[in-house]
Amino acid sequence: MPSAVAVPTDAPHPLLVQLTALNRFRTYVDIAIVIVVLALTNLIAHFTTPWANIATVPAAAIGLVILVRSRGLGWAELGLGREHWKSGAGYALAAVLVVGTVIAIGVALPMTRPLFLNNNYATLSGALIASMVIIPLQTVIPEELAFRGVLQGALTRAWGFRGVAAAGSLLFGLWHIATSMGLTASNVGFTRLFGGGVLGVVIGVVGAVLVTAAAGFVFTWLRNRSGSIIAPIALHWSLNGMGALAAALVWHSTF
Repeated sequence: MPSAVAVPTDAPHPLLVQLTALNRFRTYVDIAIVIVVLALTNLIAHFTTPWANIATVPAAAIGLVILVRSRGLGWAELGLGREHWKSGAGYALAAVLVVGTVIAIGVALPMTRPLFLNNNYATLSGALIASMVIIPLQTVIPEELAFRGVLQGALTRAWGFRGVAAAGSLLFGLWHIATSMGLTASNVGFTRLFGGGVLGVVIGVVGAVLVTAAAGFVFTWLRNRSGSIIAPIALHWSLNGMGALAAALVWHSTF
């Protein structure tokens, strides 16, 4: 008499397999929606009216947070969980101290001081307003909510930290193509190095994408390490806001 064929008892139920596949598909849809919204936001903010640049990115960031919350992403997945505030603040303080030290050294050294001569921050009053109001509210906080909050939360569900570090950093670098097109023209130090023509623009864009992608990786690591977007927000502001103040100081002391 033939022996009965054993049926594995640990095989997942077909319904569970279907639900898992459906959840994964929904995660990919969420990622696609976030990327499309970010791409459209970037185009509207930089290639329509000047006023669009003021409110488009903050509005898109808030809208994306509301969207993914309705799709099931928790506050902790967005880096906004209260349980990680203390850790985030500790890493934030360390980031500000490190960046402040590096910027101070760069301003003090004659070789690197000209790189801070950004025309956008030629006055102390303008640099203060930009550093304390415009940069945090229009750039740093919205971008961190969108990239290290929404996008990182969605990507982590799909691919884990490695996927976030690769895809998220690359997308953050590409996000800065539009803003880097006038980089060499508005920075005296970069103009002296690369010129202000087409080649200078290309070098400025490629360099900005590579640098911001690398910065995006560090922001992502900080967000993952601390569990909070407080840390990447602090680091992001340090690079932009303290950089603006440093530019004004260099302009004031040079001319």
